[in-house]
Amino acid sequence: MSIEEKIIQTLETKVTPILKSHGGNAKFVSFDEESGALTVELIGSCGTCPYANETLRMLVETSIKHEIPEIISVVRA
Repeated sequence: MSIEEKIIQTLETKVTPILKSHGGNAKFVSFDEESGALTVELIGSCGTCPYANETLRMLVETSIKHEIPEIISVVRA
């Protein structure tokens, strides 16, 4: 399984259920293997929430980095 596939699977299984319960979601945009930077787009209510950056850091980044050590940082599209 490629890193990109692992990222998408982790988003779908670990992140999406939580974000959907709040009317939002996170969409994979890109992954730069050289820098370890993952770019995601927060959509739905998560995209416009004033706490979106905190959600990105505390939920998305923590979940992804725990499952995929190649991820160094997670940024918003």
